[in-house]
Amino acid sequence: MPALDAAPTITRALAALGEGANGPDGLEGLVRERIVVDGGSTDGTAALARAAGARVVPAPRGRGIQLATGATAATGEWLLFVHADTVLDPGWGRAAAAFMASHPTGGRAAYFRFTLDDPRPAARRLERLVATRCRLLALPYGDQGLLIHRTLYDAAGGFRPLPLFEDVDIARRITRGRLAALDVAAVTSADRYLRSGYLLRPARNLCCLGLYFLGVPPRLIERIYG
Repeated sequence: MPALDAAPTITRALAALGEGANGPDGLEGLVRERIVVDGGSTDGTAALARAAGARVVPAPRGRGIQLATGATAATGEWLLFVHADTVLDPGWGRAAAAFMASHPTGGRAAYFRFTLDDPRPAARRLERLVATRCRLLALPYGDQGLLIHRTLYDAAGGFRPLPLFEDVDIARRITRGRLAALDVAAVTSADRYLRSGYLLRPARNLCCLGLYFLGVPPRLIERIYG
């Protein structure tokens, strides 16, 4: 779990992972370690993570390098990457366990259904757009989580130290045929959309994604992304 000044959300995000640590239906042991990779938070994020039972690992700021650092620090065969403002819905553990059992050699990776913690119709419209993007382009973003066996993770080259679009980058290297959608919500904070608007923010994201596909360096795109 990469984190940077995530104090308002990280406790709930980590608590949701408890379903795989001591949850029902024989899920004990599904989550054997929770690792928070902190990029230099100044709001008590690291202390909150430790209080929630997570191991905190420092890393330079940047999701790509933080995710890569977490993967290196982890000891399990299966890796689950989740953002610090994303709360997996109840039932995620059963869905993940079933997926892992169906792919014991790690031939495929999985992601969750994008959902926002905002009841407004604009949030539902955006969720449908994201579902369409995933269905047509097989491009889940990091706020949908990524469940992947270490063998496939290593074969794909892992997360690269990119300032943004590290999630798109690794999804493209995993390839469409090896990505599966799990029908469990990954509920993400809508704060960035509430700040920028449900029209401006997605439009900016789409513009940045287009620039990325055109080969513009991510560090330049970062200035527009905001």
